[in-house]
Amino acid sequence: MQIQPELKSVLKRLRLSGILATLPDRWAYARQEKLDYPQFLELVLSDEIERRDHKNLANRLQAAGFEEECTLERFDWSAKIRIDKARLNELFGLHFIERHENVIFCGPVGVGKSFLAQALGHATCRAGYQVLFRRADRLLKTLARSRADNSFDRELRCFITPDLLVVDDFGLKKLSSQATSDFYDLLIERHTRSSTIVTSDRGIEEWMAVFDDPMLGQSALDRFCHRAHQFVIEGESYRKRTAPGATPVPQSTQKGTT
Repeated sequence: MQIQPELKSVLKRLRLSGILATLPDRWAYARQEKLDYPQFLELVLSDEIERRDHKNLANRLQAAGFEEECTLERFDWSAKIRIDKARLNELFGLHFIERHENVIFCGPVGVGKSFLAQALGHATCRAGYQVLFRRADRLLKTLARSRADNSFDRELRCFITPDLLVVDDFGLKKLSSQATSDFYDLLIERHTRSSTIVTSDRGIEEWMAVFDDPMLGQSALDRFCHRAHQFVIEGESYRKRTAPGATPVPQSTQKGTT
């Protein structure tokens, strides 16, 4: 099939030029299967819908800023950890996104908190939602720097807007007075409007000690935790098992967990 310049021009004007890549093959298939014109049209338009869906998903995943590609299917269930799998699987139904609820993953270093948080973010992207992943220290540094050039409101909106915000490694060190205020503003603005995931090496009962101002901390955590699905992961560090000199994990079960 030779594509005429006039057809290329029409498809370009309609922003359907992506069809051109598969049009000759689809035309050959339509002739072979003796498809009528409406069936052929449906076929090529379905290709365009699929192409756009893939492109939009790739854009959402890139904008999310994940540190690695994590999915629940790739989680290493051979790791010696304890977590409520039934509740976790239910969480991946993403009803918490629809209800603007939150998620907390707590546990020691290396048991898969960040992996599961990013896997949940990945699933949310696949469902068509906007997601943003940031380490807590990087998020707070961004807000702190924005005050120097009067862009704080704009930066704060960037963290408020996504349907899901994933805050990784919260509570590694005590927050300054300004960071406490900024994190309070963030949680309050997102409260009941959208969902937030927080991972932490600290238990929830230890979070209050992280805030410089106890009143702001109590106010923020009371709202956030009241609407949060809480998971405490216990067990052996995956990183320890995969460190040089450790007993190798069988190839059939060696999947990513961080």
